[in-house]
Amino acid sequence: MTRPETHPNPTRPILEVLAGKRQAVPPVWMMRQAGRYLPEYRATREQAGSFLDLCYNPKLAAEVTFQPIRRFGFDAAILFSDILVVPHALGQTVSFTAGEGPRLEPVVTADNVGLYAGAFDKEKLAAVFEAVRLIRAGLPPEVTFLGFCGAPFTVATYMVAGEGTPDQAPARLLAYRDPATFQRLIAALVDASITYLVEQFRCGVDAVQLFDTWGGILPPAEFDRWVIDPAKRIVDGVRAEVPGAKIIAFPRGAGTQLERFVDRVPVDAVGLDWTIDLKFARERIQSRVAVQGNLDPLLLLAGGEALDRGVDAVLEAFRDGPFIFNLGHGITPDAPIANVERMLARVRGH
Repeated sequence: MTRPETHPNPTRPILEVLAGKRQAVPPVWMMRQAGRYLPEYRATREQAGSFLDLCYNPKLAAEVTFQPIRRFGFDAAILFSDILVVPHALGQTVSFTAGEGPRLEPVVTADNVGLYAGAFDKEKLAAVFEAVRLIRAGLPPEVTFLGFCGAPFTVATYMVAGEGTPDQAPARLLAYRDPATFQRLIAALVDASITYLVEQFRCGVDAVQLFDTWGGILPPAEFDRWVIDPAKRIVDGVRAEVPGAKIIAFPRGAGTQLERFVDRVPVDAVGLDWTIDLKFARERIQSRVAVQGNLDPLLLLAGGEALDRGVDAVLEAFRDGPFIFNLGHGITPDAPIANVERMLARVRGH
């Protein structure tokens, strides 16, 4: 496959970690690092109008992707977009209402799930791919460029319910009551995710992250069927088109099920949420694959000594193996910038 020209022989610490190489100073980025805690993001968002308008404006999406790199010098930039652009490209109506979150219509049912099989329209995401090209062209050579998509189960929870729900019961009930229908939806999302991620690589990303924000709510048998199996199909499918593609998975809330996940899904790193036991993660997960995480995002609100202790605990746990410092989930909109700066200084040893 043909990919855009990149800087010759750049040293990108995150790619070194994804190759299994420990770094003396762990590279660092944050999930949701381009977001409402930054005044420059809020100004750009206001200029764009709605959240989706921002996602589909290549120049503004590139701008907000660059903003945390300029301010903090993170080791990775992650494409500014949303996991729900995939349902939109499958034909669902998607909107975001301020203060209410996403709304999707029509809700997926046994009667209409067939509409989504083979319906992924890559052209609907042309603006996203243009943003990828703009970001690739403008990134410093040492910064890793991450693309992403939502994992099938997490995306399906929104497609079935039409919105976010506290326990994602609508999708879980559909999976229990009519697993054949739910499987058809998951299969459509697997195919769409492969196409979407491959195109991101073709447009210039260095690696991608697969977000399964809701996978951890499932019991073991369902976790295997709706989280592990689809993730493996996506990894295999992407690498069939992009040999050696670097892939990070983030199955939030997986806990001890992470062992089965990393044994069966050949990712290059796995993201850890803040609830996982550090000793378990070091001994049972980092011994198998590079890890990423896992500071509690609320410690960026607490600040002070509590933040310092949290950073030190994560660094101590994972310092001897391949490790990317990150949060255990996304940064919250009310996180003080000064606390982000304090965290970075401690990670980098300044």
